[in-house]
Amino acid sequence: MWNNAGMARSEESLTEALEKIPSIRAQFWEDVTIPGNGDGINQQLENAGRVADFLEFAELFCRDAIHRKESCGGHFRIEYQTDDGEAMRDDENFCYSAAWEYKGDDVKPEMHTEPLKFENVELAVRSYK
Repeated sequence: MWNNAGMARSEESLTEALEKIPSIRAQFWEDVTIPGNGDGINQQLENAGRVADFLEFAELFCRDAIHRKESCGGHFRIEYQTDDGEAMRDDENFCYSAAWEYKGDDVKPEMHTEPLKFENVELAVRSYK
């Protein structure tokens, strides 16, 4: 995730991550071993559940990042920057909050959006210089 979807990412790197995650998830489910029994709290079961959640989140994270064709805040897409390296926002097309709906195993989730309205704050490009 750090190499393909970290602070600086691109459509190419995000696509590569989306191609890798399913095989990593399959390997996890094939190899996972949870010691213990059902007689009490099993921290290892809880930890395995968290890893499984992180794998699902990683895929959704990449889907959302590849959809957002802009650089904004910590979401820096290298193909969306000015000539001097500043972020290129696209508030006209991406000024919304998104929620992704699970549609089933091996089915792409559906994105739902809600427009953001700013009354007391002006949208601005964050300068990293």
